[in-house]
Amino acid sequence: MHRVTNRKWWKEGVVYQIYPRSFQDSTGNGIGDLRGIVERLDYIKSLGIDIIWLNPVYASPNDDNGYDIADYRGIMPEFGTMEDFDLLLAGIRERGLKLVMDLVVNHSSDEHNWFLESRKSRNSAYRDYYHWWPAEKGTPPKRWSYFDVEGDAWNYDERTDAYYLHSFSEKQPDLKWENPKVRKEVYDIMKFWFDKGVDGFRMDVISFISKDTDYPELPSEYEGDFVSFYSNGPKLHEYLHEMHTEVLDRYDVMTVGEAPGIGLDKALDFVDEDRKELNMFFHFDLMALDREEKEVFLMRKDKWKLSEFKKIHSDWDAAFAQKGWGSMFLNNHDFPRSVSRWGDDSEANWHHSATMLQTFLLTMRGTPYFYYGEEIGMTNIEFDRISEYRDINTLNRYQTLKREGGDLEAFLLNEKDASRDNARTPMQWDGSKNAGFSKQRPWLRVNGNHTNGINVASQENDPNSVLNHFRKMVHIRKQHLGLIYGSYRLLQQNNEDIYAYTRTLDRERYLVILGFTDKKSTIVLGEIEFDRADLLISNDGHRAHTGGNVFELMPYQACVYVLR
Repeated sequence: MHRVTNRKWWKEGVVYQIYPRSFQDSTGNGIGDLRGIVERLDYIKSLGIDIIWLNPVYASPNDDNGYDIADYRGIMPEFGTMEDFDLLLAGIRERGLKLVMDLVVNHSSDEHNWFLESRKSRNSAYRDYYHWWPAEKGTPPKRWSYFDVEGDAWNYDERTDAYYLHSFSEKQPDLKWENPKVRKEVYDIMKFWFDKGVDGFRMDVISFISKDTDYPELPSEYEGDFVSFYSNGPKLHEYLHEMHTEVLDRYDVMTVGEAPGIGLDKALDFVDEDRKELNMFFHFDLMALDREEKEVFLMRKDKWKLSEFKKIHSDWDAAFAQKGWGSMFLNNHDFPRSVSRWGDDSEANWHHSATMLQTFLLTMRGTPYFYYGEEIGMTNIEFDRISEYRDINTLNRYQTLKREGGDLEAFLLNEKDASRDNARTPMQWDGSKNAGFSKQRPWLRVNGNHTNGINVASQENDPNSVLNHFRKMVHIRKQHLGLIYGSYRLLQQNNEDIYAYTRTLDRERYLVILGFTDKKSTIVLGEIEFDRADLLISNDGHRAHTGGNVFELMPYQACVYVLR
């Protein structure tokens, strides 16, 4: 492979995602805020990360924790003021970091002025900012909603005797991108934040923005899969290209699209540099691995296999081998904690599986995204009662099941593994009451294991802690371009205990061996040649390499070698 020529800061950076409601409360009201993040900027800088991705802090009624935006140029009072935001941005700049915001423009809040005006009259100047279906045309064709109790994405509005479309909550009406005025509004919002100094956007469900405004019945070829249908709108790429031309091309910024429903066959349509659309996007193949095929929130009854896990990552790496760029993540605000999901959060294996997963993300090609608390190995909380949950997704699905007479006990058992609230519990700063997050009772209960070493204070000065392994691995990635840009080669696809691969850039060659089992395991790598394997880092004192091509791993051991 030739020396890298197309280097970019957003390819080489490590992203740290902050859910502001749960990071640090500076006011004592139990809710995280912008000044709380400011207080923790030195800690964030100490991690070695480069880019902060901040979940929405815009003015919002909070039906979906800020993903229902009422003012795209305002700050949610719970989080602070625009002055607080400016203070945060200045602090980020002073530390040489970059800030990526959420761009939520598939839908707005129903309390946004555009929608308030749109619903007043069929003749409103804002009527065509949203998708309306007049009731005299009968019941609109079936559209599915993620958060609607009845699963119906059309909501009847009596005032104008019409239905409006909402792919998510009924308080999140879908914006009508087919209207050029809407697109101009969005581009102006983007320019507002870029001119402030923001370095990019993570674009919420950006694959859904284009709709067929004839609103046909779901075509039979989708076999009932509305997500794939929503992500295949007729003018999606026309809009993304226009966005690039009108806005993105004028700034040195990073874009990552959330793209449910987008498979390998369409990947380069979004990120091939020649198309001038996005830098990268989040696919959902891994997030669906342990879920039932047709129900994205229901956990599989059988255990996922490591060979399946490998195939997903290997296939996506191949998709971007020549063009485009990938993104790597194991959890975020919408999915459970990585160590509980892909590792083993038992007392015996928590440390090794948390550090093994960190090693994995930081030795793969593609920009790595870490979610707050992942650096200290935060785990799922596993609530027992519906009253403990705050997420609209869990609460509304519970009501749906209750109305249908379903098995509520089984549902709550499923949510222990599946709920989004698993990933939203307050950051665990120390072992004190409320984990150092707030002086008051937090908006969501703190995980009790913050008193058992899963907190920053306990790990800060321990050189072998999960936190300090993270710091070491971030440093190693930055010191070795081959771990960023090098080609990837999977070894032994069918080995169900060990994930092994090489990364190669010119004469640099690295071997990564990851144990995904709670037992000792051995791998014989007869398919690669090397004279010497020099250990770069391990999450265990056991060296693993026993000589020749034989490597013996302890449970959940992770090793990175330089091959000579």
